[in-house]
Amino acid sequence: MNNNRNIGKSDLSTNIGNGGNGANNKITKVLGVTGPISTASPTSDENKLNDELIEELKRENSFETEQETLKRVDVLKILQELAQKFVFMVSKNKNMSDGMAKDAGGKVFTFGSYRLGVHGPGSDIDTLVVVPKHVTREDFFTVFDALLRERPELEEIAPVPDAFVPIIKIKFSGISIDLICARLDIPQVPLNLTLSDKNLLRNLDEKDLRALNGTRVTDEILQLVPKPNAFRIALRAIKLWAQRRAIYANVFGFPGGVAWAMLVARICQLYPNACSAVIVAKFFHILNKWNWPQPVLLKPIEDGPLQVRVWNPRIYAQDRSHKMPVITPAYPSMCATHNISESTKKVILSELQRGAEVCSEIFQHTKTWCDLFAKHNFFYKYKFYLTVMVSTRGTDEQHLKWSGLVESKLRLLVQKLEPLSGIKLAHPYTKPFEITYAFNDNEEYKDILNKYGTHKTEGMLSIYPVVTEENKNDSEISKMQKVHITTMYIGLDVDLDEKKRVDIHVPCTDYFNLCRSYPEYEDANTFSLIIRYVKVYDLPDCVYEEGEERPVKKNKKRRQLKTVEPNKRPKSETSSEDLQQQKEQLASAEVTTVGAQQQHEKQQHNHHHPSVVVEKTTV
Repeated sequence: MNNNRNIGKSDLSTNIGNGGNGANNKITKVLGVTGPISTASPTSDENKLNDELIEELKRENSFETEQETLKRVDVLKILQELAQKFVFMVSKNKNMSDGMAKDAGGKVFTFGSYRLGVHGPGSDIDTLVVVPKHVTREDFFTVFDALLRERPELEEIAPVPDAFVPIIKIKFSGISIDLICARLDIPQVPLNLTLSDKNLLRNLDEKDLRALNGTRVTDEILQLVPKPNAFRIALRAIKLWAQRRAIYANVFGFPGGVAWAMLVARICQLYPNACSAVIVAKFFHILNKWNWPQPVLLKPIEDGPLQVRVWNPRIYAQDRSHKMPVITPAYPSMCATHNISESTKKVILSELQRGAEVCSEIFQHTKTWCDLFAKHNFFYKYKFYLTVMVSTRGTDEQHLKWSGLVESKLRLLVQKLEPLSGIKLAHPYTKPFEITYAFNDNEEYKDILNKYGTHKTEGMLSIYPVVTEENKNDSEISKMQKVHITTMYIGLDVDLDEKKRVDIHVPCTDYFNLCRSYPEYEDANTFSLIIRYVKVYDLPDCVYEEGEERPVKKNKKRRQLKTVEPNKRPKSETSSEDLQQQKEQLASAEVTTVGAQQQHEKQQHNHHHPSVVVEKTTV
């Protein structure tokens, strides 16, 4: 079926106008679904701004040292050796000779930021282990898992075999690595194998196809940009900007790394001779005016040899629902931004507009690149926040799985909140906050959960040791029980009309029940999920960096004031009245009702889930 052939081939000129004065420059190769807007080479002023951009990226610690790069290479060599040993062991278990088992091979590919060449200090490495047809996914989660656990370099490991793309997350020699596996329908996987041939996708299941997609997409992106070096510097800048502005996280409904890479690559195609500074500026100006949901494509969508679904809004209603579609270039084409919701779209568009304005001032020399990378104001921006607190009374590995599940479903809570009358925006924050406490008994465990998460009571938790990498092996700490806590935030832009009330009880309860519906997490004594509503001036200290100022409530004219003003962040101080109030309102879980006037707070225990308390609160 060829319905996809012309998707995205609309004329861009109506949206963006003339991007340069290089119309007479000759192009040897046109990349993308349309021709370039401008083929002009950079001016001396643009080259100077480009040098300033690179210097700013260096100051922002965007580039890792040569020693760190060599360490990554060494780790990948070890993983390649383990992959071949893994395939050899499985082959021998299936009665192959030593020669056949050795020839079966096995190869590690990389994808994502490392493969694109835009990784920085502390970045993880996305890796794909490709194996021949007689090696199964079950083998990956048993034999390969066991090989990893034997290595002294292994610091953390969390297998997630039931994930959308089954994965083993590890920390190896201090480097975070995501390991996925794909089985090809071939008897041998030699070291010179490439994944560009679409026929390699034959006879694979959906999970194997999804696993292969990352490497195939990354390789295609690099082939579809005219100047890879200009692309890499521009992408580093956009990644840094997106991270600073808290709009970089696919799991929370924002573009992830591959989506931002494709967006930058498209601008490179439209300005093939431009330097990175110009690419960054055009990125904001074009995407700020983009006619969404018109898709962003790096090449026409292709047909292929498989009976698999390819992105096509003409056929599939789900594809028509995508808010800001960015389509992968590798067959079978998919939407990399399907998680974007109406709220996150509004946030992204707002940030693109800000970026366009700042870049205009940079090119007028009234601002610098440092202004573009200014930190977000998420924890000052809204009056109300939902806190989703996930905790595990158990091991690190148990908590990684439980918190990962709740995190992966958070965008569904956002989608349930968005349609409610009175909620103008449900804005998820892109970084969970994590802490581990040590305690002795059940009463202390409950006390920690009750008091964690608000500024009024967090000072009372100082009696409990915080477990860190430095002290976790201390004799006293090792004897105590541990509770691991991960907290996520959703900023709520609420219409505070006095006649309106916003009842978020139902979406919060639905979300709670969805996360609790997995049998392995039914034990409420081990796995806890708490949903609380908190006002901006009662957010805990951990959400503010050292030196940042806390927002505090103004004491003037009660009803008129909807803003907050900053105050220097003090150490946690808690009055006896505050403590008494918090003792009355905190519980092991809360589902909230937000309205327009303060009402009396009360708790009601839910007997079906003993750890749940339904609390009605109005503001």
